[in-house]
Amino acid sequence: MLDLALVTFTTLFATIGPIDTAAIFAAMTAGVPARGRMVMAVRGTAIATLILLAFAFFGQFILDRLGVTLDALRIAGGILLLLIAIDLVFGRHSTASGPTADEAEEATHRTDISAFPLATPLIAGPGTMGAVILMIGNVEGNYEKQAVVVGVLLGMMILTLVLLLLATQVQRVLGVTAMNVISRVFGVLLAALAVQFALNGLRGVGAFG
Repeated sequence: MLDLALVTFTTLFATIGPIDTAAIFAAMTAGVPARGRMVMAVRGTAIATLILLAFAFFGQFILDRLGVTLDALRIAGGILLLLIAIDLVFGRHSTASGPTADEAEEATHRTDISAFPLATPLIAGPGTMGAVILMIGNVEGNYEKQAVVVGVLLGMMILTLVLLLLATQVQRVLGVTAMNVISRVFGVLLAALAVQFALNGLRGVGAFG
């Protein structure tokens, strides 16, 4: 169970990037009063949590209706997570775990960014949604392990909310260099997990004989 919790935590930490999200949130809400930032942080995290829980509980049902197998999801999810990991390691912006340039530009004209771009795609981006379905799918039928995945997901949402509420202080204390180092470390770990996910999928479809 501890191994599952660590893998889930590492995957979600890398795909959500709560520290980077907090930094972006701080920049986008620089002129907003403290109470307004708090409201947006709480609302955005709540919306993102509902989105990710929906994918956790109904993602497999949707895949079944589309005729997508778990092994196919493992391969596709592994590739997507690997791309995110590469961006993290090399310090590049990933549109799979954050807003595109056009979306970021649109967000600068919004007075309330809680639903967009905070909830999605900053917190509940395509990479995170795919990771949640993949992590739940890997323990399909084992409700105890699924509870661990959901528990870690909720814990990550709480951590994200705390960092959003303390976004300015976190940015000031850690600085850009420390934040980049943390992102790169988790990027390396995510890359290894992504390759393992893809290998498990390939093994499942008999690619290795």
